[in-house]
Amino acid sequence: MNPDTDKAPDKGWSVRKLAVVLYPFTAAAVAINLFMLGLMWQALGLPAISPVNALILAVPLGVPATILVARWVRRLMDEADT
Repeated sequence: MNPDTDKAPDKGWSVRKLAVVLYPFTAAAVAINLFMLGLMWQALGLPAISPVNALILAVPLGVPATILVARWVRRLMDEADT
């Protein structure tokens, strides 16, 4: 895989295209994890995170998580091709 273009030569989807497709799923997973973290914070006496706040926070936090997931999926796809 060529790190300059984020795409393996003649092999399927680029990391960028995978990230666009996977973003809704990754952002949803981030939102669920943030909400659960907010519930665990209650044990420490902190206020819980509302589901709406978890969704709002998941929009920007989902971007780096999606990039990591897309790279991981691309590596798995490259490994399956070899």
